[in-house]
Amino acid sequence: MMETAVKTKWNLDTAHSEIGFKVKHMMISTVTGHFEDFNATVIAETDDFKSAQFDFTAVIASINTKNADRDNHLKSNDFFNAEAYPEMTFTSTAFDGEKMIGDLTIRNTTKSIVLDVEFNGIAVDPYGQTKAGFEITGAINRKDFGLAWSAVTEAGNVVVADNVKLVIDLQFIQA
Repeated sequence: MMETAVKTKWNLDTAHSEIGFKVKHMMISTVTGHFEDFNATVIAETDDFKSAQFDFTAVIASINTKNADRDNHLKSNDFFNAEAYPEMTFTSTAFDGEKMIGDLTIRNTTKSIVLDVEFNGIAVDPYGQTKAGFEITGAINRKDFGLAWSAVTEAGNVVVADNVKLVIDLQFIQA
């Protein structure tokens, strides 16, 4: 008799999660930011989450770099064009417990990216909810996704680096 794998759905615990990014500014400092409005789910068959299906969506207009002018510039057509492309999405295609491969879509452009994943385990909180935590890091070239705005200072420094580091902390609640 064949055993069918039991699929478990996990929903994002947004209060204990953050989708962050870092990018060099004028090559001398780092600007950090995050998305305020995002969601993610995981469908897993095992407690180690290997081969689990991760899906993620962020609302572009919720970008926050703690500077309203910069946020508005990021939402404009120079970068994300939040009006025409209101969401960024990611769907995993493979996960071995340490590396996650998936399709990231920004501005209707989809590219396969590789992320490093640290699975921090499963714990039951004081309210009896089963939770799982992940720290995810990676990097993308913003120009691969049409975020092409560029400027150079008088001294020849690039204002915004092409390489964007992703720093993602996710906690999920077992559904």
